Amino acid sequence: MKLPVRILSDLHLGHRASRISDVESLRPLLQGIGTVVFNGDTWEELAKPWREKSATMLADLQRIISEEGCDAIFLRGNHDPGFDGPGHLTLAEGRIVITHGDALIRNSSPWKREILAGGDFVEQIWSEHPGAETDLDCRLEVAREIANRLSSLHHPDGRSLVARILDAAFPPRRALAILSAWIRQGKHGARFCETYFPKAEFLVIGHFHCAAIRQTAGKTVINTGAFVVPGSPRWVDWDGESLSVGGIREKHGSCYQEKVSSHWNLFRKT
Repeated sequence: MKLPVRILSDLHLGHRASRISDVESLRPLLQGIGTVVFNGDTWEELAKPWREKSATMLADLQRIISEEGCDAIFLRGNHDPGFDGPGHLTLAEGRIVITHGDALIRNSSPWKREILAGGDFVEQIWSEHPGAETDLDCRLEVAREIANRLSSLHHPDGRSLVARILDAAFPPRRALAILSAWIRQGKHGARFCETYFPKAEFLVIGHFHCAAIRQTAGKTVINTGAFVVPGSPRWVDWDGESLSVGGIREKHGSCYQEKVSSHWNLFRKT
């Protein structure tokens, strides 16, 4: 794998609330990068209203990646579960795990209206994969099945902050589920690692649209946020020795890397 590695998540290309209206705005984030990992929900595979536009933007992104001479790894998310890519990636001899995040919680996206109304169906999917409690591939397949079989029928009408708040607040159980997921994402991540990656020290996720760093039970869970209003995205870099995190700012229609806000040395030079 070419270094440095940059991890981005939840671009949601084509989504009405995505901050990315022109894929060219991402070019500064790809310059000088050896490998870029798109950690799920890169495009809108399941949303019929946005699928065509999203596919066009994805093709533009792949063109820019090629022009910048970097490699790309696309991990699957719950908005693009059919992506021809893996469900996870490990770095630093397994000390760093990257996965979208929909496999952290039993019902994957507990705030979705379709899942709030279809709890029995979620359990049916679990019953079809009896090894998922301990087998990673089986667990990731459960998450993919939930995404495919309980895909969103409702799509937001606007991208303003007020429109997004109203969308999140109805029904009220949806808002409570969102807040619970934000608060507990560190615990969910630590438990996921303990089950499937007991030797991992860092878990990099997206999915929850809430940029955060949580340290729980000896695990550091890094959420890179989302390129979706009202969330703000972060970048995570791995240079072969250290892991760094920083913000992303939008200026003059482009996205730029802000300075490092958190840094960990995993392999110190002697």
